[in-house]
Amino acid sequence: MKLAVAQFASEPDSAANRARLSTLLKTAAEGGAELVVFPEAAMYPIDRPPEELSQAAELLDGPFVSALADLAAELGVTVVAGMCEAVPGERRVHNTVVALGETGLLGQYRKLHLYDALGHKESDALVPGPIDGDELLVLALGEFAVGVVTCYDLRFPELFRVLVDRGVNVFAVPAAWVPGPLKQEHWSTMCRARAIENTSYLAAAAQPPPRYCGHSLVLDPMGIELAALGEKDGVATAEISLERLRSVREALPVLNQRRYEVRPKR
Repeated sequence: MKLAVAQFASEPDSAANRARLSTLLKTAAEGGAELVVFPEAAMYPIDRPPEELSQAAELLDGPFVSALADLAAELGVTVVAGMCEAVPGERRVHNTVVALGETGLLGQYRKLHLYDALGHKESDALVPGPIDGDELLVLALGEFAVGVVTCYDLRFPELFRVLVDRGVNVFAVPAAWVPGPLKQEHWSTMCRARAIENTSYLAAAAQPPPRYCGHSLVLDPMGIELAALGEKDGVATAEISLERLRSVREALPVLNQRRYEVRPKR
């Protein structure tokens, strides 16, 4: 299967972001991609004032999801992208990733770990996803199972373990990774670590500088870089193989050798 990561900077104009996403998605589809991962907050930038985010937020049947559904059906691809989802009765919003396929909305993941760290406090504007037994998103794409996480989730390896226990062998990571001292190093290191320790493919799509770090990438189950983008907008495509996945997991059977399991903290 071919998958792609698409990198672009969203702006405070939802219609313009939908147009940019459409252009990049068509480019990815023309390159043969069957799964395309877009950044976190592709619908609208997440680093805006809480009142602005609240006004810009949409429901899952709003213009953003509807436009993605039409594109996915037209192009015959699966799309994963981040949005600001309105929460009825709440001033704050969900940082949500939606997945769309030829049949429409396949599911959504509401970011569990908010970036209240290193001088930032996402919880001022965002509501974390609930731990309700149905909070995780796993997509069945042929012989692959794609688990969806978001940005800061990279710092919580137990979430990846839970997804692997649900059969996941490909991670989709929409992100808007904030720059700063060592941040790009953390980004690349943790992306590689999550792929290696779970012997899984990983496709991480980021927003570019100057507001974010960029450097979207696709890694194989041994952490080898298959495709990457630097600091510019664009699309990077890689082919992933079930045979490669099986051979790595046979040679490095860490998932079968574990002595502990992960349980949700409620």
